[in-house]
Amino acid sequence: MEVKKMKNISIEELKDIAIEMRKTAITMIHKAQSGHPGGSLSAADLMTALYFKEMNIDPNNPTWEDRDRFVLSKGHVCPIQYSALALKGYVPYDTIYTLREYGSPFQGHPDMKKCPGIDISTGSLGQGLSCGVGMAIAGKRDKKDYRVFSLVGDGECQEGQIWEAAQTAVKYQLDNLVVFVDNNRLQIDGFCDEIMPLQDLEKKFEAFGFETKRINGHSMAEIIETLDEIRVAQNGKPKCVVLDTVKGKGVSYMEDVADWHGVAPNDEEYKQAIAEIVGGLK
Repeated sequence: MEVKKMKNISIEELKDIAIEMRKTAITMIHKAQSGHPGGSLSAADLMTALYFKEMNIDPNNPTWEDRDRFVLSKGHVCPIQYSALALKGYVPYDTIYTLREYGSPFQGHPDMKKCPGIDISTGSLGQGLSCGVGMAIAGKRDKKDYRVFSLVGDGECQEGQIWEAAQTAVKYQLDNLVVFVDNNRLQIDGFCDEIMPLQDLEKKFEAFGFETKRINGHSMAEIIETLDEIRVAQNGKPKCVVLDTVKGKGVSYMEDVADWHGVAPNDEEYKQAIAEIVGGLK
């Protein structure tokens, strides 16, 4: 299935694409028997809204100078980004089922030198937001209209470099930068609050000088409404949207289970996952 960008796309159409995104990501991980399903599923709705409605991008010209940029700071959930790139037409759809194979452009973390549509290679947690800040500074200095969107994990926000990047974004008044926090409350070893409490991430970013908002990260209507608000808010402040999400969203046995951070489903689990994604999210 190939889905093209439509500015006038409806909420229901976006929900249908989010289902395709989840199915594609889970299929990739199952075929590879390797990957990160939990965080891919929690990020699916935001990624759908960005790639199929919000971002100014061109699959036929992936390095277009004036395109919006996207930084997947939590790079291990790249299956959901690869799904977006395939459904948008950046890459032939069937080729993404080579996930993590030797020589494949679809590695376990995004590689900008191998995969069309990847704006920066990521993987080491905490570093991606700094790259996004650099892109946003460049846009300001070059007097470009493009915006930079970055998705970070809540567990990733335990990294000090996230907050150094946040300080820099405020100093340089990067209102062309939007940071999304995938607040699914879990990381590889368990619940974030048990490992290293994060307190209130919305208030944290606000204290640093961001304009912040907290929304349901699985409500396509809320996501689109928030993106509409942000688009017109050129007030010198970088933006942060905390997305309250569920790790493994759409697959009952994966939801809120830390063990599904980086484990591939077997054949029986895969069949159940696809059935639940199709039947439960429509």
